[in-house]
Order: sequence, then C-alpha cells, then structure tokens
Amino acid sequence: MSHDELYVKMALISWDAHVKRIDALLAALGDEQWQQEISPGRNRGIYLLGHLMVVHDDMAELLGLGEKRHPGLQAVFLTNPDNKSGKDMPPVATLRQYWSDANARLADHFKSMTTGDWFSQHTRMSADDFVKEPHRNKLSVLLSRTSHMAYHHGQLVLLRK
Repeated sequence: MSHDELYVKMALISWDAHVKRIDALLAALGDEQWQQEISPGRNRGIYLLGHLMVVHDDMAELLGLGEKRHPGLQAVFLTNPDNKSGKDMPPVATLRQYWSDANARLADHFKSMTTGDWFSQHTRMSADDFVKEPHRNKLSVLLSRTSHMAYHHGQLVLLRK
C-alpha cells in the first residue's frame, strides 16, 4: 500500500467512525432531547443535526457527485444561527432520514473513488488555483468535514443530560 493509499484509508476510517458516533446519538436520544439547547442560550440539538446534514449534503456537490438534495435548508441550518432564519425546521424524524440519506450517498461515492480522485481538485477550485494550492483537494475536504463533525459531536453529547 502506498503512502497516499494509507492516508486516504486512515481518513475514511476516521470519517466512518464519526458518522457512527452521530448515528449512535440519533438512536439514543428521543425527539424531545433534540429540541434542547446544548447549553443555555446556545444552539439546540436539532439545529446542529440539521447543520451537519446540510454540510454533508453540500459535500456531494463539492466532490462532484451531483447537486445538493436539500438546498432550501441552507438558510435554516447554515447561513443563519438557530431560529434566526424565520423558516420552519423539518421535524427531527425528517432530519434523521436526510442525515442517513446524505451519508449513504457519500459512502457509495467514496467506495468508487480512487486514491488519485482524492488528490484531485474539488468543484469550487479553479484549475489555476489548484495548480497553486494542490493541497486544497477532495481529501482535504473530507478531513475538514470530519473534524467539523467531531467538533459538533462533542456538543451533541451534552444533550444526554
């Protein structure tokens, strides 16, 4: 196994582990617990779940898999803080399904990607910029989104109180 193949394998193992941690919380927490604030005056669990789902939905487009499936939820969960968009949030059950669907879509795509694919340019990089900054590749997207997921998982475990 080459170093590049090893790096990709390690990144995918970490990604899968963090998705499973969020999945475990989804199974363990009731819908009413997702309505709680992480701490007083902070985001609610439902907002963070929706936020993570929207980021994963966006990854499909970023990695060249296709369009986002839920672009209308970006205003609710990404560009505005919790409850500041003025738009209704889907129920927790719907977000659970969207989360599952987004991650299944990504997992299927990841299985078909070669090592070279991971080191290629993502869709928001111009060819000229990629020549200057080849480290801003699809693998870097996976790594940054994995740490993003880990960060929010650390917040979401507080809903177990």
